[in-house]
Amino acid sequence: MPKQTANYGRRWYAIHTYSGYEDNVCEALNQRIDTMDMHDKIFAVLVPKEKKIKIKNGKRKTLEEKIFPGYVLVEMMVDDDSWYVVRNTPNVTGFIGTGTIPTPIAPEEIEALMKRVGVDEPEMTLDVSKGSVVQITDGPFKNFEGKVSAIDATRGKIKVLVNMFGRETPVELDFLQVKKI
Repeated sequence: MPKQTANYGRRWYAIHTYSGYEDNVCEALNQRIDTMDMHDKIFAVLVPKEKKIKIKNGKRKTLEEKIFPGYVLVEMMVDDDSWYVVRNTPNVTGFIGTGTIPTPIAPEEIEALMKRVGVDEPEMTLDVSKGSVVQITDGPFKNFEGKVSAIDATRGKIKVLVNMFGRETPVELDFLQVKKI
């Protein structure tokens, strides 16, 4: 007698994994789909990631960060066979859902997530204009305040006039190194 009675058709599901093993699970599950010939029931495996910009030691780095650490998304039609293949993949702890029946993710949530994942370059916006007063949050001038003298949006740089020793000194900073006061 089949255990997976809820028939939702082709939908996205979230599976819980051991934290840090998301990419391994994705790779192992893709291998299992190939070797067990489950292409007609399991269509896609995804570890949702987005690009983020961080500044470390004054240098800008673009990092890929997992949106949902500990989870992998699978597009599949759930039946006993496909459930078994996914559930018994190494480092998978289970499906998200009640009891043994997985709960599909709402199509609107998947659509929003796919837009978030598909962004090539993270956007950087700063709501300051020339003459605004900002506080420096990183680097050798941390906690200094200054006035914005120039903005280079294409490079993500901003020139701030900082008052040192009674004189205004121009300092070039990254957008991420300042915040509006």
